[in-house]
Amino acid sequence: MAKLVSLFGTPTDPAAFDRHLEATHLPLARKIPGLRSLEVSTGPVMTPDGPAPYHRVGVLSFDSMADLQAGLASPEGQAAGADAMGLATGGVTLLVFDSREV
Repeated sequence: MAKLVSLFGTPTDPAAFDRHLEATHLPLARKIPGLRSLEVSTGPVMTPDGPAPYHRVGVLSFDSMADLQAGLASPEGQAAGADAMGLATGGVTLLVFDSREV
């Protein structure tokens, strides 16, 4: 399984971020071809030592890296990506990797 993890830094207006995330961004992301699952954090993002410098974490799962790349390159993926960049007033770090259950 291939994953895209989005680590959204604390936005300038957290309430506006959350409203836009729910009303606009997640519906756009759900339309990405090949998407198998979509998860988003709720509440504060923490480390074992305390608060993390992130407001929200999103995890998109695809069957393969090829599916992930094709999904992101699609018009729907491009629309979701552009929206994420506008949403990320606190910055965003994107991680992409293959995974397996062990």
